[in-house]
Amino acid sequence: MKLPRTAAAATLLLSSTTIATNNPLTPDKLEADIKTEELQNVLWNLNHIALTNGGNRAYGEPGFKASLDFVLERVQTRFGDHFDTVVQPFNHTYDKTLQIKVTGPEGEDVFVVSPLYNPATPLPGGITAQLVDTPVDDERGSGCFPEQWEGIEVTGKLALVKRGACAVAIKSTLAKERGALGVILYDEEPGTNIIVPTLGAENIGLLVPIGIIPLEVGTSWKARLAAGEEVTVSLLVDAVSETRETWNVIAETKQGDPNKVVMLGAHLDSVQKGAGINDDGSGTAALLEIMTAVRRYDSFPNKIRFAWWGAEESGLVGSLYYTSHLTEAEADRIKYYFNYDMIGSPQPDFSIASNANSGVGPQLLEEYLVAQGKEVRHGGFGTGSDFVGFIELGIPSASLHTGAGAPYDACYHQACDDLDNVHWDALTVNAKAAARAAARLANSLEGVPPREKTSQNRRTRRGVVQSFRRWAAVAEEASQGHTCSHKGKKIRV
Repeated sequence: MKLPRTAAAATLLLSSTTIATNNPLTPDKLEADIKTEELQNVLWNLNHIALTNGGNRAYGEPGFKASLDFVLERVQTRFGDHFDTVVQPFNHTYDKTLQIKVTGPEGEDVFVVSPLYNPATPLPGGITAQLVDTPVDDERGSGCFPEQWEGIEVTGKLALVKRGACAVAIKSTLAKERGALGVILYDEEPGTNIIVPTLGAENIGLLVPIGIIPLEVGTSWKARLAAGEEVTVSLLVDAVSETRETWNVIAETKQGDPNKVVMLGAHLDSVQKGAGINDDGSGTAALLEIMTAVRRYDSFPNKIRFAWWGAEESGLVGSLYYTSHLTEAEADRIKYYFNYDMIGSPQPDFSIASNANSGVGPQLLEEYLVAQGKEVRHGGFGTGSDFVGFIELGIPSASLHTGAGAPYDACYHQACDDLDNVHWDALTVNAKAAARAAARLANSLEGVPPREKTSQNRRTRRGVVQSFRRWAAVAEEASQGHTCSHKGKKIRV
């Protein structure tokens, strides 16, 4: 029977609708959807945002807000029919060194970098004082323990300390306790490609100003002091600290069981020195492209949740805010967390971080990477990225990364972390591995262990107090050890 034109059109529409809503998500489909050129497009936009906003996308800076808007344009405006999105605001202490200067004993300007949350010196002159040497202990860490300062008179002077092993804030704390006016910290690696550490917002008011100088300069001054010379140097730090608002973006599929959530996270911010295209534009791009592909499919039983974290470079602040504010029921609903931080390093070291409760997650990532001819290395979780809060809650987790600092990424935390600082094959392969793992767990949680529940009952007053102290300790440890790196790699603190 020949249908009327209107009826035929209706049948065609119904048929098309049926096809469109019967397109099951599979690992193979999601992998095929990830294209290098689309990842490049995302990173081009992030790099452009940095170039037009003062050179970075850091927390508290215009470039971060522009990055946030870029993500929201896709997840809310274009794809809002497929995802429920929440912008989670929180406040944190913003810090910026406006000027730092070290002047040597002959009046020469010395190359110097400032750690994040560096206290200011008196202005406008700064500090001019004698330099006092401290012992080098490369095994335990120089200036890391009270006994290493015994017999050293640093009151009213500048302490010369070698970097390494313990957090820079610990060295500064011990120097201040002994009356030092400041610390001249010389790097443990040669050259001027100095990784910028953070002293932590929690240490504001507790530390002395610090200038980090090259190893070569520090060892030359050390030799002059050992020869009995009096070495006088100047340190000037002009810095600002204030509370600013920032945000996390959380978007999840409308499809899927809300009690069974597979979560993927990457941090959206950069450091103040550069655009942060590998760190962590690479993870941001992977999540955006996976999310873009997921919207095409249906028939998956478990929700997929995507998170772009704010203020990670300030000490994992956004992810710790999110995880510390989850109720027990909300934490129970997150069945797995994958973290993607620096997955396109120029000299990639394909590393997967996991623990005894990681279940099938590391295996899913490794299987694909090995099938693509990549050599995979395994390590434990450290305190260097946004998995920390999820591990603290006992949520099964895995993390993929390709290395921070030389030789993996010599532009780590530097202005040169731009579009020329990405290994496109590594980024594409890692994004495809992440896509496959997400699709597999969206369809089945087989191999995913239950959450390890060891936290206190937060309904009681004692539980609330202990929970607060616990999360404060986690935040402090994350801030002190944060380098976007992981256990098993050389940590720069």
